[in-house]
Amino acid sequence: MLPTKLKVEDNKLKIEWDDGSKDEIGLKYLRDQCPCASCQGEQILFKTIKPIQMFSDEEKKYKIVKLEVLGNYAVQVTWADGHNTGIYPWEYLKELSQTEGEQKDHEYKPLL
Repeated sequence: MLPTKLKVEDNKLKIEWDDGSKDEIGLKYLRDQCPCASCQGEQILFKTIKPIQMFSDEEKKYKIVKLEVLGNYAVQVTWADGHNTGIYPWEYLKELSQTEGEQKDHEYKPLL
């Protein structure tokens, strides 16, 4: 499934898919679920290490300034605070649109 249209409107990422379906993801949830290692952590010695969250201006943190489609598989989002290392595959966006209401937190294990 590929998107035919990506649009930021009303604090949501709105996606139209090639099968005619439409999805929305709140920008706060999209940013909080950014898949990059600096946001979600890294696997070290079979444990997930949670990164230290740096202070960010809330207004800039949840505002998209650029969407860049990467091939036929993902979109890279640039946020107003400069963060742009998250690459969101189409399947992940579909998953986020379906799980937004659940707001699951990641479980991080201590390093030692």
